[in-house]
Amino acid sequence: MNKWLMYAPMAVFGLTAFFLFRYFMHGNEVNAFRDNIVPELIGFCLEGFFWIGLLSYFQKSREMQRKNELWLSLRGSLRSFLSYLDIGFLDQHAEPMPSVVLEKDPNIVPRFIEQIENQEMDLESMVCLKKTSIHSLSLVRDLVPVAAQLSASHMRWWIAITDSMRQLADANDREHIEKSTLLLLKNIQEFDALEY
Repeated sequence: MNKWLMYAPMAVFGLTAFFLFRYFMHGNEVNAFRDNIVPELIGFCLEGFFWIGLLSYFQKSREMQRKNELWLSLRGSLRSFLSYLDIGFLDQHAEPMPSVVLEKDPNIVPRFIEQIENQEMDLESMVCLKKTSIHSLSLVRDLVPVAAQLSASHMRWWIAITDSMRQLADANDREHIEKSTLLLLKNIQEFDALEY
């Protein structure tokens, strides 16, 4: 709907300039109206067309930048959980991923899902995941209105993320912790798949 509201004035100005040029400037008879007013009207319509287009472009780019910042703030709240998950699956001499990658790169989530499905985490890592879920749960829950500013779909998946994080915080054995962690990662993957 917003897209059509942006393009409608541009179409009006562009079509008006085209019809004024076509019907008044191609006539053969000399006419004071055509010689004086019509070029001004055509110029006005063309200026309106370009100004609306330019202002719409700036507004759209600022809106996209704002939505990107909202998305980054949401993903940043999951950084500690993803960081402990990364550490839990590290090889003996491997380095943990940088925070920027954990916050911005959605491609790491499928890798974590595959690792959870194929490997077992050690007990210490599972305890760390549970603790970070307990500490992060209130923050993640408070960010539901931020997700709603992106779209209704973002909000629904963020609520699913919050619920799966609550399940992880309440889990008391290996099976429930792994199941809740996998569910949380799949919800994050669905959230990342949405466009904004």
